[in-house]
Amino acid sequence: MLSGIFTWALPFFLISLLSAVAEAQGGGGGAPRELWCVGKNNAEDAALQSALDWTCGPGGADCGPIQKGGPCYDASDLQRTASFAFNDYCAKHGFSDETCNFGNTAALTSLNPLKLRQWELQWGGDGWLRYFRSDQQ
Repeated sequence: MLSGIFTWALPFFLISLLSAVAEAQGGGGGAPRELWCVGKNNAEDAALQSALDWTCGPGGADCGPIQKGGPCYDASDLQRTASFAFNDYCAKHGFSDETCNFGNTAALTSLNPLKLRQWELQWGGDGWLRYFRSDQQ
């Protein structure tokens, strides 16, 4: 008798266990959680610049759009510029507290900085997604 109950209950137990593991790993049925890596408001400019230099150099982030002449270039806002590079780096290496640290100059957030600031996305004619300053259009 116990064998029959075990055989019947085992599939339900395994499905429940797998569902609990998926939920614990963020794979639940809710909306996907979006994360961004942004420069901290209280980070020193020198530390942000150093982190940006590393991210765009040895870190391997694609910093073309934030270079002079690029669509996201803004020499007046180091935090925004660094955030762009930090996000590109994390997109390649995963969004975690370890990858989004950069000498304690950055942090993860679930608030979309594109909605908080004047940045927008646009598909370029070459098929690439581009960022641009909405106040420069």
